[in-house]
Amino acid sequence: MMTLGPLGAIILGVVLAGWLAAAVWALASGQRMRREGMQAQGKFDRLATLLASAPAAPVIIHPDGRLEAADRLAKWLGKPRVPTFASELTAADGGLEREDAAALAGEIASAQRAGKSFALPVRGLGSSRLLLVRGAPAGPELASNGGVVLWIFDATDSQAEIRSLQSKVEQLSDALEALAGLVEAAPFPMWHRTPDLRLSLVNSAYVRAVDGGSAHDVIAQGIELVEPVGGHSAQAAAADAIAQDEPVARMVPATIDGERRTMHVVDVPLGVAGVAGYAVDQHELEQARVEHRRLEAAQRDLLDRLSAGVARFGPDRALRFWNQPFISLFALHQDRLTDAPLFERVLDQMRDARRIPEHRDFPAWRAERRDWFLSPDPREENWLLQDGTHLRVYAQPLPDGGLLLIFEDRTEQVQLSSARDTLLRVRTATFDNLFESIGVFSSDGRLQMWNSRFRAIWGATEEMLATHPRIDDLMRDVQSRLAKPQQATLVRELVRAATIERKQRAGHVGFADGRIFEFAAIPLPTAMRSSPCST
Repeated sequence: MMTLGPLGAIILGVVLAGWLAAAVWALASGQRMRREGMQAQGKFDRLATLLASAPAAPVIIHPDGRLEAADRLAKWLGKPRVPTFASELTAADGGLEREDAAALAGEIASAQRAGKSFALPVRGLGSSRLLLVRGAPAGPELASNGGVVLWIFDATDSQAEIRSLQSKVEQLSDALEALAGLVEAAPFPMWHRTPDLRLSLVNSAYVRAVDGGSAHDVIAQGIELVEPVGGHSAQAAAADAIAQDEPVARMVPATIDGERRTMHVVDVPLGVAGVAGYAVDQHELEQARVEHRRLEAAQRDLLDRLSAGVARFGPDRALRFWNQPFISLFALHQDRLTDAPLFERVLDQMRDARRIPEHRDFPAWRAERRDWFLSPDPREENWLLQDGTHLRVYAQPLPDGGLLLIFEDRTEQVQLSSARDTLLRVRTATFDNLFESIGVFSSDGRLQMWNSRFRAIWGATEEMLATHPRIDDLMRDVQSRLAKPQQATLVRELVRAATIERKQRAGHVGFADGRIFEFAAIPLPTAMRSSPCST
């Protein structure tokens, strides 16, 4: 056994201590490096996860054409795997449209040679997928000199939204242009004010109304269409519209083409866009309204003076007007009409007074009369009341949806007509049963009336007499029955003397069968002339 001296022991202790220190340092360094490696691996994993969830797929193209890319690029290209080289990506069957693949190859080559960045949209082959490729030279940390890094985005949804927005923008632009053209072509003044109430737009009608040189001059000078009324200016009216947040309309006077006109001015708040306004000339309309009121008053006065009963109902079927004969005719109470009762209630009151025809189903009859409001043409009826009164009812629908009723009491006319018919029947029976043969001629020589004796004596047919022949034609038809046919001329002359000269003449005429008749032509006090013949 070797025995160490004191110096050797010291040296050995120092060496062992150094080894121990080195071992401790190595162990500590290893643990530190392991911790740093784990941290680096964690960072790498997090970065990998971040890239996997990123909206873009990263691609690195090395100077020799090798390609490194995320796996989802294959899915976007419709390929089973990621291309190995850039030439595979830009090939005809690389998953991109031919033109887009060629353009991408050119951009990659430019980026490799000149270090130029680019952005290029490309389309998937045979699909609707749209990819946006952004490329730039790769840094030395990613690839050696000549490398290119690509970021590829799936822009299908974004581009579809962009196209939709572009379409909407175009539609809005067209609508705005059409609206501007409509405003400019409007025959009445229109304008726009900024939020500070200054004029910013006026149309040609506005310029003409204020006798301005151009729209620019009118806006620059702030020429208002209407002057202040009661200290309230046009700008103040626009401010009221903004404060109320609703359109404000007013009737104000204005001088247009040297004439004072009544204008209907409306200010419409547009929020942060300001205030729009327009003005419509109401002068003719106001004059028409005044004239309408005058005509309506004159019509009411005229209807009130008629002897016939008149009632007018509005579009809501409420009673708007009646005259005194209407109240008297139907025995109505005026105080019950002042509340503007409906058409149906008025008929009820008329029924209560027993002044309408009796009907078994009164509600159905009333509903039929309510249809008068909807009738396109006037209606006319005759009512026979229980007391024998005859009413002529005329229902005239009005343009505004109302109804005008006129009730005419025709009892006296009906009675007179009945008496006249009775007299006519008595006269006809008497006339037809006279022994004498009588014919009545009008002033133009036409036969108007005759009795059966006249037809029998002259041997004329009923059909021939029904044509009301002239005396010349009648004598020509019957002269063959005379003993002396030339006597037909004598008859014609006597009738003509009675109708024209109004002289009474008489004579006699013989027939071929031996009969002889005396006849006379007697002028009547009216325009009719008669020629009775008797034996």
